[in-house]
Amino acid sequence: MSGRGMLCGGTSATRPATAEIQAIADQVKSQLEEKENKKYTLFKAVEYQSQMVAGVNYFIKVQVEDDAFVHIRVFQSLPHEKKPLALHNYQTNKTRQDELAYF
Repeated sequence: MSGRGMLCGGTSATRPATAEIQAIADQVKSQLEEKENKKYTLFKAVEYQSQMVAGVNYFIKVQVEDDAFVHIRVFQSLPHEKKPLALHNYQTNKTRQDELAYF
């Protein structure tokens, strides 16, 4: 992922989710399911923002039902740290219209 359009510390503009973002969401799906004690049959990344820190925070809007969404914050550490992706925070009961914002 390139750092174009991203300020260090600030979040990027909201962009449509890519295959890479879907893969990131898929890798933390089980972490969210465990925290929510719920299985998601639909888990489709719709849009995202990213934030450069000592690694990258991804803020991802994920569709989990026809009209239900969750916002997840995923942290990707620096490559040399060799740590798995981590679900750092999430917000449930979101709609398609809810704007992604830092949380």
